[in-house]
Amino acid sequence: MAKKGFNSNNNQKEEVEKVKVTKESLKEALVLFKYIKPYQGKFIFGLVFIALSAISTLAFPVLLGKMIDAATPIISSPVELTPLNPIQKQIGFDLKNIHLSLNTILILIFVQLALQTLFSFMRIYLFTEVGEKSLADMRKDLYSKLLTMPMSFYTEQRVGELSSRISSDLSQIQDAISLTLAELLRGIFTLAVGLTVIFLISTKLALTMLGVVPIIAVLAVFFGMRIRKMSRKAQDQLAESGTIVNETFQGIAIVKAFSSEANEIKRYTKSIYSVVDTAISNARYRGAFVSFMIFSVFGTIAFVMWVGANMIKSGTLSIGDLTMFVIISGFVGGTFAGFADMFSQFQKTLGATQRVREILREEGEDVHLVETPIDEKYKINGEVTFKNVAFAYPGRLDVTVLKNINLTASKGQQIALVGSSGAGKSTIANLLLQFYKATEGIIYYDGKNVNEIPLSQLRKQLAYVPQDVMLFGGTLYENIAYGNPNASEKEVIEAAKKANAFDFVMNFPEKMQTIVGERGIKLSGGQRQRIAIARAILKNPAILILDEATSALDSESESLVQEALDNLMQNRTTFVIAHRLSTIRKANKIIVIDKGTVTEQGTHDDLIKLSGGIYKKLVELQLDTAELI
Repeated sequence: MAKKGFNSNNNQKEEVEKVKVTKESLKEALVLFKYIKPYQGKFIFGLVFIALSAISTLAFPVLLGKMIDAATPIISSPVELTPLNPIQKQIGFDLKNIHLSLNTILILIFVQLALQTLFSFMRIYLFTEVGEKSLADMRKDLYSKLLTMPMSFYTEQRVGELSSRISSDLSQIQDAISLTLAELLRGIFTLAVGLTVIFLISTKLALTMLGVVPIIAVLAVFFGMRIRKMSRKAQDQLAESGTIVNETFQGIAIVKAFSSEANEIKRYTKSIYSVVDTAISNARYRGAFVSFMIFSVFGTIAFVMWVGANMIKSGTLSIGDLTMFVIISGFVGGTFAGFADMFSQFQKTLGATQRVREILREEGEDVHLVETPIDEKYKINGEVTFKNVAFAYPGRLDVTVLKNINLTASKGQQIALVGSSGAGKSTIANLLLQFYKATEGIIYYDGKNVNEIPLSQLRKQLAYVPQDVMLFGGTLYENIAYGNPNASEKEVIEAAKKANAFDFVMNFPEKMQTIVGERGIKLSGGQRQRIAIARAILKNPAILILDEATSALDSESESLVQEALDNLMQNRTTFVIAHRLSTIRKANKIIVIDKGTVTEQGTHDDLIKLSGGIYKKLVELQLDTAELI
């Protein structure tokens, strides 16, 4: 189920950043616009203010031109009356016939600036609000969707890539809504109004300008694409050289042991000089592009000014008209140039949208996304039955991990799962928690088919204490209360006491409010285990699953943790994945798993008597190892 959008290869990452603008990709993007719907009123007002902002912006050069004409009546007066062009006829007036005094124009300019200030503020504010709120809704939905995904999904994806979907991809979409879309619409309005005004000023000058600008724009886009491609190549090569540095320093012992310093220097030198070659080649393109743009832009301005000057000389254009034409042409040209970058951002947004939609379309688990109590009809006491259960992981269906598993556990029994590494013990724990569904056979809880019990209802009644405890980066209190967010402070403290965690917690200066650090890094292994046990105690589960919680601890910590586990296992069904066999002698039933099948089951005393039995050999092997130590 490898997804294109989740590709983490550095060399391919840029390939998925942008996608071609097609009917399908646009359809994907429009689906996400449903998040704007709750804020459509403000979005529409934002569009109105964008249009007003574009119009008021172009009113400024028009007023400046009229101010120049008002200051130069002698030069402006010879302008001949020319027939109205089609645009002037349609609108019904000619800019050249508008005459205002200097004082009136100054007042109008300040009115225009005041309105421009208001329009700009409102469009930025409204589109930002719509973008941020839409983004928050998208983040919530995507995060919720990811939380509902089954374990098989997480085994095939990198956590960093999934985090990127929530951060960078959604930020790209948010930028598109609040910035790119706003600028695109503003550009379209500016272009439409600007072209209309320059044709009103002079059709001849407008056609002259439009005959040159599109050619420059096309060449600029071509050069820009080539430069961006070369820049990406340089970035990839630089990343590759960085990888060499990381690998070398991480494996410095191997480098020195094999006396490979010279070889690593040669490898790194080759990498960095490939970056140099690409950068120099890119510099040629950038230099040619800058030179071309300087020549083209200033050449175009000079040519348009030359045509305009001749029109002034012939009396068909005023100085003010030429001034407003040049300024508005600058707005139009700048808008043309901005469309290339906007199109590039639009392609990135389409790419981000596709990757987000891939996740939203995935089929997740049917779990509750709001806190709900345990329904009485789904309440379980702790009886578990595996009937002819077989299982193969989704990513490798050709490898059967469990075969025809049959086992039973009565309420309050301690069931130990024993076997060599890879035998299938952890897989049974995964099936108990319904991280995966059995390929064949059925699991029953109190006689109920597990498929008939809602996942959230089932998991609320199970607790899992792994060997490698995961604590969240908050306080000790928050980590214990994770087992039951509705628990009172008294219940949290009682759980800590039963888990033998209360004493060491009270020794911290901030006690229960002590920050544990990322993944509980500020705590020792034994302390983390006891916090995890306190969390499980607070949950008060009907069924407990322990992945040997003491195997990696020293003797003192093991004693404290084992005592806490004894408290936790009282009066509840417990499945213990056992690595250290000395901890399961008192188990009600020991189940030996070998190559995915149940080969032996019984008490310790029963199994130790089996001549040639797997359990007996494992016990003898651990006893021999202990004697050697």
